[in-house]
Amino acid sequence: MVKVDNAIIMAAGVSSRFSPLSHEIPKCLVSVKGEILIERQIRQLQEKGIQEIVVVTGYKHEMLSYLKDMFGVILVHNNDFYIRNNHSSIHAAREYLNNSYVCSSDNYYSVNPFEPEVDDSFYSTVFVDGATKEWCVEVDSNDVIQKVTIGGHDSWVMLGHTFWSKDFSRKFLSVLDKVYNHPETYSKLWESIYIDHIDELPMKIRRYEPNCIYEFDSIDELRRFDYSYITDTKSQIIKDVAHQLHIPEAQINRIEPIFKGNDAIGFTFYYQLQKYQYLYDTKQLSSL
Repeated sequence: MVKVDNAIIMAAGVSSRFSPLSHEIPKCLVSVKGEILIERQIRQLQEKGIQEIVVVTGYKHEMLSYLKDMFGVILVHNNDFYIRNNHSSIHAAREYLNNSYVCSSDNYYSVNPFEPEVDDSFYSTVFVDGATKEWCVEVDSNDVIQKVTIGGHDSWVMLGHTFWSKDFSRKFLSVLDKVYNHPETYSKLWESIYIDHIDELPMKIRRYEPNCIYEFDSIDELRRFDYSYITDTKSQIIKDVAHQLHIPEAQINRIEPIFKGNDAIGFTFYYQLQKYQYLYDTKQLSSL
């Protein structure tokens, strides 16, 4: 067992899939069942004695500055968040990586999963019955990950936090340095880089019970967990749309971002059987 030195919370991304709320605030500042996502995660870490917490910011970083005064966290800015994927947040926080939790800021944990001491590097997993589009893992008899596939059936899938031992951190940063400036690296998650070098980077899985770890990819998903979002999406944009259509927010459903390249430029939704679109730049609402 090794003592956990710190936690790195990645909070730099735009989270375009969570549009339009993520167009207004960083996704990690969304309130779920009365608690701000990143605040809940910081409290859970601190409850387990993990005092050094590094928050890597990027998108709308000024909205996260209050966390330093509220919780005493270290704020590190990721200058490359807009042109690179989350591997750039690992690169930005490289000096802090040791025996470290590496977390996503938008996960919701119904029970506190963190521990002050950990036995080895791991990625948290949950079991999904039936078909899934998530990242599915195959392990050996010691639970060391041997293969990861995107999509599968009746599988343990990667979801939630990870723990990196000092040795894993050192090896991953060595790999990251070698590939960081390759053009094909820009769009890769750190997990993709890990998978590309899985033989060099042994990591186990940690199994968690169902209904322990949550990630919400859309407002519709969040509504199924936090019913308050059915009648109040907390989005001023959706409130304005509802006002224009003279309908309650609860009747705006099946919300999907509209992408231009990697940017969300608006969203579509349904009211009854009619499909609409809303564009951010023009604030134009139209039926399709």
